Amino acid sequence: MNVELAREYCLSKKGATEGFPFDDTSLVMKVMGKMFALIDLEKANSITLKCNPEYALELREQYSAITGAYHFNKKYWNGVRFDGDANDQLIYQLIDHSYEEVLKKFTKKMRAEYDALP
Repeated sequence: MNVELAREYCLSKKGATEGFPFDDTSLVMKVMGKMFALIDLEKANSITLKCNPEYALELREQYSAITGAYHFNKKYWNGVRFDGDANDQLIYQLIDHSYEEVLKKFTKKMRAEYDALP
């Protein structure tokens, strides 16, 4: 996995947008204004993803490339290194999981707006 593949996959998600709300090197991916991923462009070797708390712990025990996310609530966010034992297929699945975790928290109004997107 690399930064560009991760970025392209995130942007392929329905309603996904990108921006730099924090600084010039932290690329944030959002859906309907809610963050589901952060890619560190400075180090270019990791992605931060939202995760179900129990699954987050399970992943951290199983993969050395997955840790509690730096500067995030470690209960809900994992950092995933691209150069570790998490293969591309797993990283794509974790991006999907993060995106779905954000969608689950949508209000009825937000869900209706999301469903109306092309």
